[in-house]
Amino acid sequence: MNPDLRHYIEQTILPQYDTFDGGHRRDHALTVIDESLKLAQQYNADEQMAYTIAAYHDIGLRIDRELHHIHSGEILMADRTLRQWFTEEQLHVMKEAVEDHRASGKNPPRTIYGAIVAEADRQIEPLTVIHRTMAYSAKLYPGGDFNTLYERSLEHLLEKYAEGGYMRLWLNSDRNVRGLNELRAVIRNEEHLRSLCREWYDSQAKR
Repeated sequence: MNPDLRHYIEQTILPQYDTFDGGHRRDHALTVIDESLKLAQQYNADEQMAYTIAAYHDIGLRIDRELHHIHSGEILMADRTLRQWFTEEQLHVMKEAVEDHRASGKNPPRTIYGAIVAEADRQIEPLTVIHRTMAYSAKLYPGGDFNTLYERSLEHLLEKYAEGGYMRLWLNSDRNVRGLNELRAVIRNEEHLRSLCREWYDSQAKR
């Protein structure tokens, strides 16, 4: 890894995540970077490209959530500093990869780099997913009572993660396959799911 590239991203790009919502802060970006590097080694991909794609994958949230993947690609492509380390062809591949990472995307990623960052971004640890879903529901419905937040969260979890949901695993990493199976088991057990959501809700009320 080029030390100047790492320094630039650590000093200029990653701090921007500190202003995002709880599910997309710097710890999320670092986790996606770490997993992307592991997958890049596994698939013999360029580690510097995978590292940079992961660092930029959610940076478009500073503009808009709905189209953040598009904005992230635009920001990456417009960053003249990156041309110290990458060719225009590499940057184009990286832009496409960032655009392709979103879980709601209906088409498969166009390159292995898109598949890597998409897979790395699927951090399917059941309790983390449930808490982040409740946190986002609370952001959508500030002041909402537990039932309001729970019903919105249940709807989202079913739509995205349940059997037939829109989320896809493009590389089927062991981590994500195991996590998705565990999460689906929780979703099927609504009493357990409700109790986990209630724990999160009560913990926020105590703050």
